[in-house]
Amino acid sequence: MSGSNRPRFHFTPTSGWINDPYGVTWHDGRYHLFFQHLPGQVSWAPEQHWGHAVSDDLLRWTEHEVVLSPDDIDGGIWSGSVVRTDSGDGRMFYTAVRVDHPQIGVVRAARPADPSWNVWHKEATVAAPPEGLRLAAFRDPYVLHDGHQWRMLVGAGTPDGTALALSWTSPDLDTWSYVGVLASRPSSSVDPVWTGTVWECPQLFQVGSAWVLVVSVWAEHQTRYEAYAVGDLVDGKFMPRAWRRLTYGPGHYAGSAFTDNDGRPCLLHWLRDVVDPERGWAGAHSVSHVLSLQGDRLLAEPHPVVAFAAEPLPPGTARRIGRANLQLDDDVLAVEIDSQRWTMPCRGGPVRLLVDGPVVEIFGPEGVAAFAVGPRTDPALSTGSPSVRAART
Repeated sequence: MSGSNRPRFHFTPTSGWINDPYGVTWHDGRYHLFFQHLPGQVSWAPEQHWGHAVSDDLLRWTEHEVVLSPDDIDGGIWSGSVVRTDSGDGRMFYTAVRVDHPQIGVVRAARPADPSWNVWHKEATVAAPPEGLRLAAFRDPYVLHDGHQWRMLVGAGTPDGTALALSWTSPDLDTWSYVGVLASRPSSSVDPVWTGTVWECPQLFQVGSAWVLVVSVWAEHQTRYEAYAVGDLVDGKFMPRAWRRLTYGPGHYAGSAFTDNDGRPCLLHWLRDVVDPERGWAGAHSVSHVLSLQGDRLLAEPHPVVAFAAEPLPPGTARRIGRANLQLDDDVLAVEIDSQRWTMPCRGGPVRLLVDGPVVEIFGPEGVAAFAVGPRTDPALSTGSPSVRAART
C-alpha cells in the first residue's frame, strides 16, 4: 500500500507493528487507548509492548511513548485491560508471558505514575492458572465492575478443546480470589456457531439490562473471528441464551469493550490485514462501534463521531471499491478481492459501508466485516479527500 493510502480515522502506528486494542478509558478530559505494539518491526513476535495513544473524540488519535516494555520478568507483555475507579485512579491488568512458553501467562498489575498516564509502574502478579485445572492457554484479563464487586475474566482453553472464560473477584482491585469458570463451550459445539478451542480477549458488559459476552475465537494457533452470546449473570456464572457470530472477513479480531463519555457501550477491534511494510508500519484499529440489542442479537453501528465526519459515497462505488467487488444477493453479501472470496449474512436490514483509504468496514444487521484494499488511483476514494466516506446499499 502506498503511503498516501494510510487511513485517516482508523488508528495506525507511526511505525512498527500493532494488534489488539484495549483499555479505552475517558480520563483527564480525553480518551486513552492502549494496544499491543512492537516498535521497529512489521511482523508479530512474542516480545510485545504496550503502546499508548490519546484522542479528544475517538476519531483522531495522537500516539505517545510506549508505557510498558518487556524486562527480566516479563518476556512479553500481552493483552489486558485498564479500569478507572470513581476516585479517578487508574489500574492496568496485563498478561505477562515467557517468550519460550507464551501460551500460558500470568496476570500482573500496573499503576500510573503521573496524571497524564504516560508513565506506569509494574506491580505484583494478581492471578495465575488455577491449581488443578489443566490448561492449554491462559491470557487476556478483562476487568469490570459488575454492580457488586470488581470482576476479572481471563481467556483460556483446555487440552481437550474446551474454550473458557475464568473468573476472579476483588473488593479493591488489589486482592483477587478465583471463583471458577464464568462460561465455557466445547469445540464440538457448532450450532449455531463454532467458538473454537480457546477464547481470547473475553469481554463482559451490559447493553441495557442484558449481559453480553464477546470472545475472540482461536484454534490451532490461528485467529478466526469474534462470537458473542446475550444472557444473564447469575451467581457469578454467565448464562447464555444463544451464541452468534459477530465478525466476518479477514479484518476484525480482539474486540475491546468500553463505555464512551456519553455512557454508550462500544467495541474497538484490531484490523488484521492493514499493512504497509515498505513504510515500516503494520496493523490498524477499527473505528469505534456503538452497540445495541435487537432481541438477543447484538447490533453494531459506527460511532456518531464517524457519522458526523462522513460524506456520501459517489454513485456506483457501493459495488466496487478498489480491488474489491461487492455483491448483495439473497440476503448474503459477497466480497471478492483478487482470488479470495468471503460472505456475511445480511438478512433483515440495510448494509452500511465505511471507506477510509485502504480500509473498508461493513455494518449489517447480522454482524460486521472489514477488509483492506490495495492502492487506488481514484481521487474520490483516496485519503487525501476531505473526509472518510460512508453509505448504505
